[in-house]
Amino acid sequence: MANPNIVAVTTILGGNAGWNLTATATDTLMTVAADVVVKLNRVTVANVDGASAADVSLFVDGMGSGTTGVTTNGADATVYLAKTVSVPADATLVLVDTPIYLMEGDILKGGASAAGDLDLFVSYEVINDA
Repeated sequence: MANPNIVAVTTILGGNAGWNLTATATDTLMTVAADVVVKLNRVTVANVDGASAADVSLFVDGMGSGTTGVTTNGADATVYLAKTVSVPADATLVLVDTPIYLMEGDILKGGASAAGDLDLFVSYEVINDA
């Protein structure tokens, strides 16, 4: 598994992505490619249903055992960032406002309790040292 040196990078590409979440709580939203790290800067979810609250779940699947120089004993391969968190009708909720890193092979997955009610927005950077 790659562990790019984020001090000696060749490119840092900013990006945004958005999804109207389905009622499948395990949909694959983003997969981190080989030889890069993705820095999630901010993740927000907006309830676009004007009448009903909906729950959001968001998790990272396939997490490795850490990074070079760190041993994570007993770490889980699947870790939730949000688990069935209620988002009121016509409201927006910030799920991540402090950057976190996704390593090569990590998969961001998630969904909503009601299809079409929640929009998820992710601001990120792809960091590559190749």
